[in-house]
Amino acid sequence: MPFVEVAHLVKHFVRGAGLFRAGTRLAAVDDVSFSIEEGETFGLVGESGSGKTTTGRCMLRLVEPTSGDVRFRGANVLEFSKRRLREARRQMQIVFQDPYSSLNPRMRARQIVEEPLLIHKLGDRTTRRTRVAELVELVGLNPAHLDRFPHEFSGGQRQRIGLARALALNPSFVILDEPVSALDVSVQAQVVNLLMDLQQQLKLTYLFIAHDLRLVQHICGRVAVMYLGKIVELGPAAAIFAAPQHPYTRALLSAIPVPDPDAPRHRVVLDPSSVNRGAALKEVAAGHWAAI
Repeated sequence: MPFVEVAHLVKHFVRGAGLFRAGTRLAAVDDVSFSIEEGETFGLVGESGSGKTTTGRCMLRLVEPTSGDVRFRGANVLEFSKRRLREARRQMQIVFQDPYSSLNPRMRARQIVEEPLLIHKLGDRTTRRTRVAELVELVGLNPAHLDRFPHEFSGGQRQRIGLARALALNPSFVILDEPVSALDVSVQAQVVNLLMDLQQQLKLTYLFIAHDLRLVQHICGRVAVMYLGKIVELGPAAAIFAAPQHPYTRALLSAIPVPDPDAPRHRVVLDPSSVNRGAALKEVAAGHWAAI
C-alpha cells in the first residue's frame, strides 16, 4: 500500500461570477493521480499555473478539492471530520514557497515555531521552550536569536524558521512547495542539503513541488510533470531526464541552462496544438508513463 495516494483529484475554480453571471469554470487540477512511497522524495514539476501548488494544498485540504481521493496510510483524508483532520495534520505538514509572507511579521521566531505546539495543546511552557530550542538547532539556526522578528533574518534563515515550524509536531509527510525558489542561488543549496539531511535523520517522506528542473533531477527519485492541470509524464527522474516523451517535458528540459556557454543548444518551443489534452497516461518503459 502506498504511503500517500492521490486518485482522480479534481479542483475547479469559478472565475468572473457575479450577481447575474454564472462565471466560467476553470479546472486548476484535472483528474490527477499519483502515489508516493514511504521515505521517498517525489517531485511535482511544471510552470506557474500548471496546478502543482493547488494539488499540494488540496492534499492537505488547505483548499477543498472538487472531487477525488487523497489517501494517507490508507485512510481517505477527504472524508475526515474536522477533528480527525486536525489530528492528521500533526502527521502532514507544508513548507510554503515565500518565507517573507508565510511568517507572521508581528510574532517573534520563538512564537512562530511554538505556535503548532500551542494549537495542538502539546506540553507545558518549559517543555515547549525546550522543544523550540531543539527545532531551531535542528534546522541550523542559533537559539540565541529566537526573540528576533522575521524581518531581522535573511531569506534563508526565514525559510529555516518555516521548516522548524513544520517539523514541530513530528510529521512523517512534508509537502515542500517551491521551498527555495524565493532564495538566492547561493542559499538554495544550503537549504536543499538541510532538507535532505533532515529526511534521513527524521525518516521523512517529501512531496517536492518545483519549477526548477535541475533541483528536481538531483533530489527526487520519481517525478510527475504537470501541464494545464494534468499530469502528462510520470516516472523515475533519471528516465524522464534521459528520454522525455511528452512535448511539454521536452520543452521544459530544453530550457535548463547549461554550464558551458559554448555548448550547442537545441531549444524546443512547445506548440500547444501538438499536445493531445485527452490522451491518457500509458506506460512507455518500465515505470515511465506519458500522455502521448
